[in-house]
Amino acid sequence: MRITDVKPYPVWVGHRNQMLVKIETNEGLYGWGEAGLSGRELAVTGAVKHFREFLLGRDPRQIGRLWQEMYRSQYFEGGRVLTAAMSAIDIALYDILGKALNVPVYQLLGGKQRDYVPCFATTRGATAEELVEDVRLLLGEGWTAIRTGIMHPKTGDPQLFDPRASIGPTAAALSRVREELGHDFVLGIDYHHRLTVAEAASFCQRMPSGTLDFIEEPIRDETPEAYEALRTMTDVPFAIGEEFASKWQFLPYIERGLTQFARVDVCNVGGLTEAMKVAGWCEAHYIDLMPHNPLGPVCTAATVHLAAAVANFSWLEIRRSPTERGRFYDSTLFPTQPEAQGDRILLPSGPGLGVEVDEEAVRKQTFAFWEAPHYRRPDGSVTNW
Repeated sequence: MRITDVKPYPVWVGHRNQMLVKIETNEGLYGWGEAGLSGRELAVTGAVKHFREFLLGRDPRQIGRLWQEMYRSQYFEGGRVLTAAMSAIDIALYDILGKALNVPVYQLLGGKQRDYVPCFATTRGATAEELVEDVRLLLGEGWTAIRTGIMHPKTGDPQLFDPRASIGPTAAALSRVREELGHDFVLGIDYHHRLTVAEAASFCQRMPSGTLDFIEEPIRDETPEAYEALRTMTDVPFAIGEEFASKWQFLPYIERGLTQFARVDVCNVGGLTEAMKVAGWCEAHYIDLMPHNPLGPVCTAATVHLAAAVANFSWLEIRRSPTERGRFYDSTLFPTQPEAQGDRILLPSGPGLGVEVDEEAVRKQTFAFWEAPHYRRPDGSVTNW
């Protein structure tokens, strides 16, 4: 079997682009993958085109070797753009191999260790009252793991964000959720790396101990020592890693005990090949995976197979619940995709990833420039989105 084409498809789905990649072979088998570097799809497209030139004619079943060749066969190895492209290619190669052997991808990863994949829901109530009601709704629908967002005083300017001004109302709202709804469910928050060490510590310290089961990405991750400092100031478990583009980026966070949940993203970290290595490393340190999954059905399908095959797993992020509309899962573009039932995703039993893409429909979709918000503080200085 030989690779005959590698096709990048940056396409608009919902309210954001998805970076899809299709790999074709001379035996008629093909695979789909997805890259996760949202907002920089054109850069990833360029990287895919570079890789395409030496992947043509290669055996798609040599997944590990091709991964090493893509990573090592250049002087400037790694980086988010390159590993996002590698991730999409790697996932597509697993899809091909699963189809060639007529087995689901999780069988290639060691077989399934669970019968379904538990998920967490996301709610972003704008007020404490709305948040309580959203959480009440999710609990009533059977969801047991819930992630919330940040609350911020309304300014009338969508680009204005004062990190410190968000701390008080967000902490108060989360405390109220626990007061009114109890502790018999998992409650976490995604702070989207918008705080400093001091601000993150202040936020955590404003709530009774045990309010949060996790805080996701409270600060930026470039400096592990910053997380070491924050670790001494709070007992809230950390969920870190969605931006990491290799096992090497995970290294200090696993080895130094800086994260309690690994937010591995199969579409950023280097595909299933690299994600499985991170998973094994985490298992040795008793850290569960809580995969980042903010994209479309291809990303979801790949992550479901990862979740099925590892022992150390907590919940999968899913962007479709009673409090989210699921704008990324277009059934016209993706006629076959993972089946969700309430707070879980069922494991596919067919060959490959178990997702199909309408390539003709994808070709008709156009790439639309999308840029993440460029937040600024009240004094005009730039802050994190």
